[in-house]
Amino acid sequence: MSERARLRPDDDRVHDDLVEALAGDLRPVRRLPSPGLRALIWCAAALGAGLALMPFADLEALHLRMAVPDLRYAALGALLTALTATVAAFQTSVPGRSLRWTLLPVAPAALWVSASGLGCLRGVTVPGAAPPEAGGCFAFLLGVSLPLSLALVWMLRRACPLRPNLTAALAGLAAAAAAAVLLVPFHPHDATAADLALHGVAVLLVIGVNGLAGGRLLTRGS
Repeated sequence: MSERARLRPDDDRVHDDLVEALAGDLRPVRRLPSPGLRALIWCAAALGAGLALMPFADLEALHLRMAVPDLRYAALGALLTALTATVAAFQTSVPGRSLRWTLLPVAPAALWVSASGLGCLRGVTVPGAAPPEAGGCFAFLLGVSLPLSLALVWMLRRACPLRPNLTAALAGLAAAAAAAVLLVPFHPHDATAADLALHGVAVLLVIGVNGLAGGRLLTRGS
């Protein structure tokens, strides 16, 4: 018997011991729920926040504002943007998913922006509209977007996005749009160019901060 053959059993034991040592500390990986289910969970949490705020809303004034077409379609566009951007964020957080998912919120966002812009051209004042208080709306959008963004980025960290900044920017769009929807019951002001511009600044600020800071968090999480 050759020396190589005599050493082979010992080599096999060393190999087996090495495999056992490496595998001994391994823990089973918990599979993430589907992107659609995780998106639904986040949207349900955002809906819960909205329901918690409803007792403080002026529902009669809300009914009057929703009777105005441009305000109604702007709210619908913001809602659809929040839903589709959330789905796109979770889809792009999964390696191998198509970048076409990033196009999902484009049409709803176009509806949101265009309907909001049409409100500036309307010559009739919304019934029950109060003088604009842009500062309060700006603070509301930022204040509500922050916890929504943090919750969404925290959920996205469990995945492994290959383009974390893009995924985080989509999360920012989802949070900003959701905050805009939650603002509707507390926004007794008519649509003006200044009001629309300030809302746009708030939305872009949320998206930008999410894209930069959120992207770093997602990179560390992965």
